[in-house]
Amino acid sequence: MTPVFDPLRLGAVSLDVLMAGRAAPGAIAARQRTRLARLLASARKGSRFYGDHLRGVDAVSPLAALPTVTRSALMARFDDWVTDPCLQLSGLQAFTADPSRIGTPYLGRYVIWESSGTSGQPGLFVQDAQAMAVYDALETLRRSAPQSVLRWMDPLYLTERIAFVGATGGHFASHVSIERLRQLNPWMATAVQSFSILQSTPALVEALNAFSPTVVATYPTGAALLADQLTQGKLRIQPREVWTGGETLRPAVRQRIESTMGCTVRNSYGASEFLTMGWECACGHLHVNADWVILEPVDEQHRPVPDGTPSYTTLLTHLGNAVQPLIRYDLGDQITVHPDRCACGSALPVMEVQGRCDDALVMAGQDGQPVTLLPLALTTVLEDQAGVFDFQLRQQDGHTLVLRLALMGDEAIAAMARCRTALQAYAAAQGVRPFLLLEELGQAVPRGRSGKACRVIAQPA
Repeated sequence: MTPVFDPLRLGAVSLDVLMAGRAAPGAIAARQRTRLARLLASARKGSRFYGDHLRGVDAVSPLAALPTVTRSALMARFDDWVTDPCLQLSGLQAFTADPSRIGTPYLGRYVIWESSGTSGQPGLFVQDAQAMAVYDALETLRRSAPQSVLRWMDPLYLTERIAFVGATGGHFASHVSIERLRQLNPWMATAVQSFSILQSTPALVEALNAFSPTVVATYPTGAALLADQLTQGKLRIQPREVWTGGETLRPAVRQRIESTMGCTVRNSYGASEFLTMGWECACGHLHVNADWVILEPVDEQHRPVPDGTPSYTTLLTHLGNAVQPLIRYDLGDQITVHPDRCACGSALPVMEVQGRCDDALVMAGQDGQPVTLLPLALTTVLEDQAGVFDFQLRQQDGHTLVLRLALMGDEAIAAMARCRTALQAYAAAQGVRPFLLLEELGQAVPRGRSGKACRVIAQPA
C-alpha cells in the first residue's frame, strides 16, 4: 500500500517554507492568522468535541481568549475529536496493536502514531497528507538545511547510511517516520535502518559496527552511551553527524559526544503532537517553526509569561492538521522564548526547551563490569510490556531499584508483578546481575513544575 504522500502538497508547502524562512516577523504572523482562522472554522464544523468546546466563544476572538484543552480530555472523546467519522479509537487501537503495520497507512490515507505516557496518559495521533507535507518540508528544508548542497549532489541518499537508535517495538512517531521513508523510497531500504534500544548494548554495538552509519539519530542518553562504547574501543563507527531529540541535550553531553565521536551534533525539538516544532540553526539556537505551530509559554493559570521567562507549561496550536485539531493544547513542556532576533538571519523565534530529563542507570553487571540502562528503554519496557504509564523508577545503588506506582489494591499488586517480570527480563538480557526491586504502592508520583514526572532517577552522586 502506498504511504501517505502528496507531491503537489509537498511542493506547495516547501515553497512557502522556503519563503517564510527569510520572511519578516510580520509575514510570519500573517501566515499564523490565516492558518488559525482556517483551523478554527474547520474544527467548529467538523469536530463534535470542538463544536462543544468552543460553543459560546465569538468566532473572531483572539487565540488567547479560547479555552485550553488537555490530552486526557481529548482522548476521552476521541471519536468526537477527529473530523473524519471513519476514524474511531477502537479501530486505531487495533491497528497500533499490530507491529507489522508500522509505517503503513491507515485507511489508505492516514499516518498513525502513538505517544508515550510521559504525562500519565498515552495518546494516538492521526496525520493526513497535508500534515505530513508540513513535516516533510520542515524536516528537509530547515532541520536538514545545512546538508542542502550535499542533497543536491546526492538526492537519493546513496552515499549516506542513517541509523535510528530508539524504540522500535511500537507505532512511535520516529520509528513510523523511518519506516514510511523506507517505503516511499525503496532504494533507501538498505541505507536507512532502525536499531532497538531494548537489545543488549553488545548486540547494539555489533549491529552498528556492521552497518557503519554515517549519520546516527537517537536520544542524548543514547548518544552518550555510544560515545562511551567508542571510548572503550568496542564501537567502531565514524558518523559525520549525530542527530538528537526527545530529551534535554545538556551542553556537557553535547561536548562529550562531539569530542569523543569526532562529529557534529544537531539537536531538534518535536513531539507526537507536532513532529518538527523546532530546529537548530548554524548559530546553535533552537528556532520555533512558528509559521506552522503556535507555542504559547504560560504560567500555572495559563496566562502568558514575558519573553525570556521560563514557562510553567506550553500551549500548542497545530496549524497544519485539520483532521485531528489541536488548539491551545497543554503540551506540558517548559520553554523560554527569547525576544532578540538570531544572528543567523531567521525571523523565526528562538527558544530554549526543558524537555525530558530522565537519567541513565548504571547497574552492576554479571561479569563485574557496570552496565548502563537507558531511560527510554526502561520506560518503554514498563509501558509496553507491563502496561503502566504513571510511575517513578529510582536507583538506590548498583543492586537496588525502587519502583513507585500510584495504584492501590489488587490492581497495584498485579501491575507491580508485571513490572517486576518485565524489568528483570530486560535487565538480565542487558547483562545486569539479579537486583532487588523495592515497592512503593499507593503513593503519588512526584511531578515537576510542568506537571510531568521525572520517571527514571539515578542514585545520587
